[in-house]
Amino acid sequence: MKAFDTSLFKRILEYSKPYQWRFNSVVVWAVSLSIFAALRPYLLKETVDGYINTKDASGLLFYISLMGFVLLLEVVSQFYFVYWANWLGQDIVRDIRTKLFQHIVRFKMTYFDHSPVGQLVTRSVSDMEAIARIFSQGLFMIISDVLKMIVVMAFMLYMNWKLSMIVILAMPLLVYATRIFQIKMKGAFEEVRTQVANLNTFVQERVTGMKIVQLFSREKIEYEKFKVINDKHNKAWIKTVWYNSIFFPIADIISSFTLGLIVWYGGLAMIGGDSQTTIGDLFTYTMLISMLFNPLRQIADKFNELQMGMIAANRVFAILDTSKEIQKEGTLPTPRFKGEILIDNLHFGYTENEKVLKGISLQINAGQTIAIVGATGAGKSTIINLLNRFYDIDEGSILIDGENINSFELTSLRKQIAVVLQDVFLFADTIYNNITLYNPAITKEQVIDAAQKIGVHDFIMSLPNGYDYNVKERGVMLSSGQRQLIAFLRAYMSEPSILILDEATSSIDTYSEELIQKATERITQGRTSIIIAHRLATVINANQIIVMDAGMIVEQGTHFELVQKENGYYKNLYDSQFVTVL
Repeated sequence: MKAFDTSLFKRILEYSKPYQWRFNSVVVWAVSLSIFAALRPYLLKETVDGYINTKDASGLLFYISLMGFVLLLEVVSQFYFVYWANWLGQDIVRDIRTKLFQHIVRFKMTYFDHSPVGQLVTRSVSDMEAIARIFSQGLFMIISDVLKMIVVMAFMLYMNWKLSMIVILAMPLLVYATRIFQIKMKGAFEEVRTQVANLNTFVQERVTGMKIVQLFSREKIEYEKFKVINDKHNKAWIKTVWYNSIFFPIADIISSFTLGLIVWYGGLAMIGGDSQTTIGDLFTYTMLISMLFNPLRQIADKFNELQMGMIAANRVFAILDTSKEIQKEGTLPTPRFKGEILIDNLHFGYTENEKVLKGISLQINAGQTIAIVGATGAGKSTIINLLNRFYDIDEGSILIDGENINSFELTSLRKQIAVVLQDVFLFADTIYNNITLYNPAITKEQVIDAAQKIGVHDFIMSLPNGYDYNVKERGVMLSSGQRQLIAFLRAYMSEPSILILDEATSSIDTYSEELIQKATERITQGRTSIIIAHRLATVINANQIIVMDAGMIVEQGTHFELVQKENGYYKNLYDSQFVTVL
């Protein structure tokens, strides 16, 4: 396994180009920090040999003051180095995170069908912070430590080359141990990131589906599954702790052994009358060895941060490099649609060998309201998904006003198609913001006027704070019927050319259904509307009803035409639901 991926590192550095001046400044501060840090021990040697041994009080005061000034410069360098490195890291991560989110929102639905939400959250949040630490705790800290080691070694060689040779001979042992440590830690951190993503995915899914967990009394089962995943996460981290526990004592032993040799050899040299070795040398080397070996130890630690960040970056770049899942943009801006839809020989499957639609052809005239009915899995909602270009068509085509939908700019196409789903998603925000979705062109007065027109204003005003009522995450403060009413108003405010109601009344109470029926009558006026439903009471007045089964259209006509067909699919469905009631 490679300890360091150079190509990946270069790619990360590409994101620092907009901040080149700040990047260079951090390097300058790192150089200053290394010089000032190494200069203090050298000044200590001069102080001991030149003024303490000679009992020169005035010279001693001068050098002590000089050491204090150098210390102040070191502190200033340290401040700007740390602050600017962290600032740079956060700005780079902001740019990558923005690019990642922009990339994710352009994916086809196929990508989300096969990608756990928890993993995407991990990539967008915790992995990003790991990338930030490349600059705040990894790269620049390593640069600073390497520079400090170079300067320290230069001072050592200048002061006493004999004592320096002892240090030089000990260095390869620590370098070799550091190299092995880096390789082992890279593999360990890859496992850590994998287990973090698995843990996030599991927790996110169970918290989101907590109602199902409790309804089916799966608390103990999910608890046991969590323990297994959590244990794997724990073991992955323990492996990193194990490697740290081995490396750092070895580094301490090498450092202490080297220091002992310096004191022993230097002491013998002084006893033997070697004039090149002084008390100041021993004082200084005690500090310099620490300044030389500790950065090497820290480089290993900072390299861990660098490795964690690069592993995280590799995962993020894997998403950014996913291009085949990106939705293809058309070039034509959409005019205001008349709403004529032509579906010609449409074939589609979510998986390669399982076709959901098998040669669907359908003509919908502008301004018509059509209904699509059929059993679950017949392919009703799939037609809507393809009309909105959530998925690519396998074979055939869909035309709106005579133009293939693939030719239109994707955003402008979807702006003219409003969809009300069975499972309405509301954000943890006010009703007003959930209706407008922060569209600055829509005023509160317009929302209130629209709510009054479709008959939901009184319901909204009955809530605390009215339009400013916070519905919390996924709209949990509202009933399913109330969420549907908000979704109808949201669709109405978008002024679509084409309206789609996908099982919009399948799980609501009678009172909410009456309000929705009134809202439906209002918002379908003057626009092409497609209603998908199991409950046939909502489709009786449609201009035409499309009956689907197993991915094909089996019947087509008005309600009164279809109920006349003896043993017809629609007639049997209608009789089973309503004949006893009507």
